[in-house]
Parts: sequence; structure tokens; C-alpha cells
Amino acid sequence: MTVQSVPALFLDRVGDTPGEEAFLYPEAGRWRSLTWRQTEERVRKIACGLRALGLRDEERCAILSSTRIEWILADLGLLCAGGATTTIYPSSTPAECAFILSNSQSAFAFVENSRQLAKLKERGADLTLLRKVIVFDGEGREKVGPAEWVMSLAELEALGGAHDASQPGLFEETAERVSPSSLATIVYTSGTTGQPKGVELSHASWVAQAEAVERSGILDHDRGEALHYLWLPLSHVLGKMIGTVQLRMGFSTAVDGRVEKLAANLAMLRPTFVCAVPLLFEKLHSRAQQKARQGGALRLAVFRWALAVGKERARVGARCWRRLLLAAQWEIADRLVFRRMRTMFGGRLRFFLSGSAPLAREVGEFFEAAGLRIFEGYGLTESAGATHVNTAERHRPGTVGMALPGMEVRLTEDGEVLMRGPWIMRGYHGMPRETAEALAEGWLHTGDVGTIDGDGYLTITDRKKDLIKTSGGKYIAPQELEGKLKALSPLVSQVLVHGERRNYVTALVTLDPVAVAAWSKEHGLSANSVADLVSNPTLRAEVARAVDSLNATLPRFATLNRFTLLPAEFSEASGEVTPSSKLKRKVIETRYRSQLDAMYTVNPRSA
Repeated sequence: MTVQSVPALFLDRVGDTPGEEAFLYPEAGRWRSLTWRQTEERVRKIACGLRALGLRDEERCAILSSTRIEWILADLGLLCAGGATTTIYPSSTPAECAFILSNSQSAFAFVENSRQLAKLKERGADLTLLRKVIVFDGEGREKVGPAEWVMSLAELEALGGAHDASQPGLFEETAERVSPSSLATIVYTSGTTGQPKGVELSHASWVAQAEAVERSGILDHDRGEALHYLWLPLSHVLGKMIGTVQLRMGFSTAVDGRVEKLAANLAMLRPTFVCAVPLLFEKLHSRAQQKARQGGALRLAVFRWALAVGKERARVGARCWRRLLLAAQWEIADRLVFRRMRTMFGGRLRFFLSGSAPLAREVGEFFEAAGLRIFEGYGLTESAGATHVNTAERHRPGTVGMALPGMEVRLTEDGEVLMRGPWIMRGYHGMPRETAEALAEGWLHTGDVGTIDGDGYLTITDRKKDLIKTSGGKYIAPQELEGKLKALSPLVSQVLVHGERRNYVTALVTLDPVAVAAWSKEHGLSANSVADLVSNPTLRAEVARAVDSLNATLPRFATLNRFTLLPAEFSEASGEVTPSSKLKRKVIETRYRSQLDAMYTVNPRSA
């Protein structure tokens, strides 16, 4: 019988490979392992504990935590209990947490620790529907009002174990009752243009997508040696999606959301594939460029030569062996430059999967030259994550690949990407008008603008709402220019291209603090902070050279005529960036209106 729900997918995996490793996770300074059978034992206790507390079918239960093994166990437990997961970014403010909990009508919540719990306590009056909070790290037993509002995860599991023993078979019966159309997850959009919307995803969505990913062949390597490293936020649809694919395919996953541990963990665990967002690759690309410059003229020359050789080898591909000189050059370039880069990731990495935002082509080519492949994909929260992906057999750099099996795609006259398929959302929670607009005539209107070539490869050029129309009537895709400029200078961290109804295009530019500190040392300057150096003419000239390089590739109407360096990066804490690192354009343009206006007060050619 065809698997129709996440609980069925999970229990089938446990039945098929009970003794195989499911997860690795850090605890008390060392890595511990869970088999699929051991995972099921903990999931069973959590599920039965929630039913003992009164969780009803499709009732929402939020998770407010960084990426860790308990997040996964809680999610599987509440899904097997018939509930639905509401995801909340751990970086969310108390007000944002209160909005999501209230909007989703969540009755229960898992929180990571006392710091996250404090956010809920601060907004206690707004959370009248929340009946119980379970803390991953903590002893619980804290009282809020007349009843015990908080309990520990250990207490929940103990309650669940007793409940399971007293009612044998109830766990299986509840899990089997979950239907394909039942609500599984509410994932909230980033909210770049306003209040986030709760995307409702059914069990059928996750199951159909996992099957499509398997059929695509992208993860088609031996289950016994495959290891996925998971560090992305599970509150983001990309992280959540790969977890369901794991249930389908059975590979092992190492789980640790601590970004500061990323480099050490990759080198030690030696994963075979890693999912990431473009920001990671941009930072690594920037660091590599910076280190090459710091090594002096000879090292920089060697780096650039090796990069050229690597790019030529990637272009030639499998025919490389026929070109003996290129093959010999590659061996030298690899020994001098690239082998050390691959060792940073453990030496077993087959590929990265990149999603969530566009990847600059220059960045992708850099990693390809080093023998580290990045397969870019595409999808939305509204499509449960991936709808397109490049694979080893069907890889076209600069595109997001072909549609996964079962997904239909077409373009409107103005280039907007429309999609229809079995894992598209069922709607926005409590928002029928917005749902009808997004799913007009059965097609998801993505809001993204793109092109599809003759072989079916999709290229995303920009967001429909983000397209800039200058006063001269020309349309410009800002994200494309922003990505290219970041790739051209290791000093540049973020770029916001501006020009709506203006007579030329400008940009706000933030700088990478680490790269700036290294640049300052290299130039013998005492100051090393961005704020201290942002007005330094030599630093500005360095960025200007990257802007000139970019402009040389652009039509005149799209060139950046002026730019302003800002003293600090845009941040999530200041409300300028979403938890998934997307710029909130309207917020930034409003906040920096005076700096933007100043770039239009004089003739750019004389500035």
C-alpha cells in the first residue's frame, strides 16, 4: 500500500531498517548515535505524552528552538500523535512568537531553553490558548497562574511511557489514523513585505515531495555510506523538507545547528552532502579571495592561475583526460590550492545543495573549479520547499535545474513562474482571500520571474515585486546585480540596489567585518572596524573597482552610478533582514531614505 502520511513514512522506515543509524547528535562534548528503532522509542513516548495531555487531531503544537535532535523528535512525536507542527525561528522576538502562536492557535509549544521560554512568559497575556509548554533544556515545574504551565521534555517522555503502557496499541492506532489531507505543518513565510503568512502543508505534500526527490536521483548513493550534515534552521522549509526525504530514503543525518561549530564538524564528521543557503558560499568565497590576497603577489598569482585552470577543467568536464596539458595543470592546481579546500569539508563531500535564494554564478563557478559541486535548487514555503533541482546527470550552472517529477511549471506573459503539483500548499492559515489570489485557477503564483530554456531548465531572474522600473522605463533585476557585486569583492557583505522611478541606479553596500579587519592589517592601518574605516578613500576605491568591473558587464541603464558604504551590516535584530537572510527592502529603503536621496542630489558623472 502506498504510504500516505509522515507517521506512516516514519514507521515504515523503522520497520525496514531498525538497526541502522538514523541520527548523530552532540551531547556532553561527544557525538552520540540513534538507530531508527531507538528513535521510534523516543518518538513514541513524546506522542503518547502529548495525547495524555489532551492533544487533539490536527491541533497545533509549536516548536521554538535551534536545530537539534530534540526538534526532530518533537516534530515526529507530535505528527505521530495526530497533531500539526507550527515552526518558529529561534531568533524571533517575543512579539513575533506571540503573533505566530496566536495566529496558528497553537495549544502546545516546545521551547529550547529558559531564554526562549522567557519570550513566551513576556507575552503571557497574549497566549491564552497555550495550554502547556515543554522545555528541552530544563527541569520544568515552573508555575504560571493557577496551573503548572511548564514541564521538561524528560517529564513528557515519562508521562508518555506510562500512558503507552496503560493503553497498548494506542500509538499505532493514532498514527495510522492520520490521513493524507490532514494538516501536518504550518510554516510561516519570511515576511519581507509585511506580516508573515502561515503556509498550511498537508501530510500528502511532504510524502509526495519526498518521493519526487528520490525519483530525481540527486541523492542516489549508497545509504550505508551517505551522511547528511544538518545545520539549517528546521523552522525553515528547506531544513524541514530534507527531514522528510530522510524518512523516505533512510540515510543518516548528523544534527547540529550551532553555526560556530560548522567548520570543525564538517572536517570531523566528513559528510557526503550538505544543504546550505547562498550566504554560506558567499562568505567562503570571500574568505578564499581574502586569504589569497594576504599571501602576497606570488600566492595571489598562483590562486588566480589555479582558478582559471579549475574553471577550464569544469567546462571541459569528462573530456578532460583527452587534454593532457590541462590534466597536468589541474593536478598541480589541485595540489597547491584546491585539495586543502576540500579537506575543510572532510574530503568525502559529493555535493552541496543550495536553496532559499539565488546563488551568484561567479560563486558557483568558483566552487566548481575547486572540485566542489553546488547543485542549485528552487522552491518556496508555499511549495513545501523544492520544486526544481540540478543533479549530477542534469546539471546546468546558472539555472535552478529541471522540475522534480510530478511538478508542472509554466510562465505568464510577464515571465512569472506558475506551478501546479501534489505538494503545493493547501492555503494560508485563516486567510481565504490571500489563498485564492496565490492559487488562482489551481496554479501557485510564485511572484518570481524567470525563463525556461528548451530543455526545461528554469532560471530565476528576480522577484516580480522587486523588479525596479527606472524613470526611463527600463526594468532592472536587483538581486542579480547584488549577487554579482558580492562575488566580485571579498569586502562586500550585503548590497541593496535602488532605482525605482529614479533616473539612474544606486546601491547601499555593507562590508564584511572580518574581511575589513584583514584588509586594514594588510594596509598597515590602526583602525580595523567597519565603522572606523567606512570613509577611508582607499577602502572605498577598493569597492569602487568591483563596481566598475560589474558595470563593464551591464547595459548603460543598469549600471550602478553611485554607491554608499554603510557603517554596519543589515541585521535581523534591527528588523532589516529576515531569519532566512533575505533583505527587507521596504524597511531598508525607508530607514536609509536620506542616504539614498543624497545619491541623487548631484550629477553622478561628476561625483
